[in-house]
Amino acid sequence: MSARDSAEYQEIIIESNDGSKTVDLRLGVVAFRYYEDLFSPTITAKMIVVNTGGTVPGKDDKFESIYSGLPLRGGERISIKVKPNGSNPLLDFASKVEDYLYVSSINNIIREGQRELFALDLVSREAITNETSRVHEKFPRDLRISDSVKKIGKDYLKTDIDVDTTQNQYGFIGNLKRPFNLLVWLASKAVPDSGIAGFFFYQTKSGFKFKSIDNLISNGVKDPKGPYTYYEAPKDPVENDDFKILSYSIERNNDLLKKLRLGTYSSFFAEFNPATGVFTLPQNGKFSLNDYTNKTINLGDEPEIPKVLNDAGIALSDMPSRIISSVASVGTIDSGASTYPNGSGILYQRQALMRYNLLFMQQLVITVPMNTKLVVGDVIRCNFPRISATKGNDPEKSGLYMIKELSHNFNSRESLTCMKLIRDTYGEFGNA
Repeated sequence: MSARDSAEYQEIIIESNDGSKTVDLRLGVVAFRYYEDLFSPTITAKMIVVNTGGTVPGKDDKFESIYSGLPLRGGERISIKVKPNGSNPLLDFASKVEDYLYVSSINNIIREGQRELFALDLVSREAITNETSRVHEKFPRDLRISDSVKKIGKDYLKTDIDVDTTQNQYGFIGNLKRPFNLLVWLASKAVPDSGIAGFFFYQTKSGFKFKSIDNLISNGVKDPKGPYTYYEAPKDPVENDDFKILSYSIERNNDLLKKLRLGTYSSFFAEFNPATGVFTLPQNGKFSLNDYTNKTINLGDEPEIPKVLNDAGIALSDMPSRIISSVASVGTIDSGASTYPNGSGILYQRQALMRYNLLFMQQLVITVPMNTKLVVGDVIRCNFPRISATKGNDPEKSGLYMIKELSHNFNSRESLTCMKLIRDTYGEFGNA
């Protein structure tokens, strides 16, 4: 049986806000979609439910519909366990209470006679906790960012975060910001023990992650998922249909003008020190991607810089296309008059700027049979045939990609996984 076939809803139970009523939704769910995103601090899901009424006892002991009888108001807790076909593991948000999902909104409500249809938007428990928490304390400048991340997760989100250790320290004040906002902000400042600045803070079905881009690529290149292969129809029978790319589209294959506006290839940095009133220009203010071509871990070959010259014959890598100025973090953390710098912001800022922008060189959207083993941040191998008489893989499209977004889609007819894939360079093999 193919992983593409419809799945089994083993458990879908919704509980009223006061905990007095529960309803088994398995027979009423016509579609269920689960989402992960490297740019989203929390997982989300969407469930479409059809109900014919007479399901829940109301206040006068008469049975009513789920919407009115439970009633649905938002904040209801749902335990979900879905068994996909094939060798896929359970999509399990029911075995542990802390993994239950919560209704964040009810929409698309249609009521006709004795029949009702509605959609439930679901989020993790921490997404609700984030909205009711504020970080109020001061974090010292001699504390590593990774230690600050763990503390915010434990003290404010009441959860553990899987954190890659950072080499840099940074002090800051919470300023009553929400935990998610601070964690995403810290990700842009964090530098791994070895590698280039740039982290993601996100959640998968296994929990929260604070991961270095370089570490995600390095680990993924050594043991990529797949391979997934696209076959032009008609074609010989596929050896393993579960790893067939059913459809794909290329959303982006480099955007030169956008890269120039963002300063990916070359930029100019200046930092103002409010304690001295002086602008500093590290490395004469110039940053070039050439400085890091041998230091980055890539999904393909080394980064390519377009061989475009201006009228004076200067290449893009030597011609800053973005000017960035910042204020040094000095004297804001220590008591009294202090000129001691808080971290090395300008150094890591330009590294992170390059890393994030480079990672989105190519964007690809694919649909494959259901695979619940995949999570965002995974690296997968995709094979696409050449459009020519010569057999083999297309070296421009084939290769290793990172999963940036992922959705598992279940309905009564089939189960599919849709992914948005990204990569930083061309070539079929990474350089980790």
